[in-house]
Amino acid sequence: MFVCADCEAVLTAPVSSVALPAHAYQTYGYKLLPALLEPGTYAVDPEPSGSPWRRWDEVGAEEAEARGVYAPVYSLSYGPPGEVAVAPGDIRGTTLIPDRCDGSCCGLDGRSGPNLACAQCGQAVASLIDDCSMWQVVWLDPSAVRRVDVDAPARRVLSWEELRESWPEKPPVEPTGAWSPEWEAAVAVALAHLIAVSDGVPVIVPGGHVADVFRRAVDALLPPGPPARTLTLAGPGLSATGTDIALVPRHPQTGDVWPSGTRAAVPLAAEVWMHLAFDDARRRIPATGGLPDGVHRDDPPPLLPFGRFRPDWNVFLYTLARMPEVRQPWLRAIHDRVRTDRSGALFW
Repeated sequence: MFVCADCEAVLTAPVSSVALPAHAYQTYGYKLLPALLEPGTYAVDPEPSGSPWRRWDEVGAEEAEARGVYAPVYSLSYGPPGEVAVAPGDIRGTTLIPDRCDGSCCGLDGRSGPNLACAQCGQAVASLIDDCSMWQVVWLDPSAVRRVDVDAPARRVLSWEELRESWPEKPPVEPTGAWSPEWEAAVAVALAHLIAVSDGVPVIVPGGHVADVFRRAVDALLPPGPPARTLTLAGPGLSATGTDIALVPRHPQTGDVWPSGTRAAVPLAAEVWMHLAFDDARRRIPATGGLPDGVHRDDPPPLLPFGRFRPDWNVFLYTLARMPEVRQPWLRAIHDRVRTDRSGALFW
């Protein structure tokens, strides 16, 4: 659990480490979003985050690169690295700081700095984020809290085989018919890695679900011409033999990437990867006179999206700007083209 660094007061329930989700800093729509993390878990952001902020034209490319940003962004954080994300329901012993409760619409967005104080000593310790369009989370200030071990059962890290059998998939479509924002963020991160390892040549995207979420963007970003590389799903239960570019799962607990042994591996959130790899996408037809054993039926019918899939271009740019490969002229040109067209109209 985490305690106040000043007075040792307990600030969280017992929590176990997981990988920081791809949608941690995503903003989506104009509605209240659920919690970023599952109860009983925490994730650490290794990058600087929070205020103070400095504009790109003030910092300059050389200093930005020293801070791990290799292409222009609006501003860079000069806050401390190592912020700790926890679910709001796992917070203990804190009170709101009234003059820091700023937000844009329906809640708090943390723009004024930490808005939660330790109830015992009054030290500012965390920022509660629960405004509309933002994933609900509490970010613990790494300079104000300390992690301590507790005598409680720890979550066991699952093997890749166990992960396939027991970790829940993330459905791609919301009950409203909209594509899942988690999918839009996870695919955007993978797309940035895919474009970077393509060397700027066309990539063949396999059919089915993978084509639904990757092909249009890949074709729009890479030049036309004779195909030179092939993207293939690889991971637990799927072979990577003879693969040019392997689309592999990223472990949701450790953040490790499945070892494909290929020249180029593209990591994708495991819950999304498993759906792409193992979901039965067959079109089923009505049966009359009863159903024989082993025959499936659509009850309830599968959720279908009301529009085409679009990766989250803000997440795509965020990821690409932090990859050293973006300094290559051809990849920087792709970054700049997408950044100029922030609406993503190129990919409708």
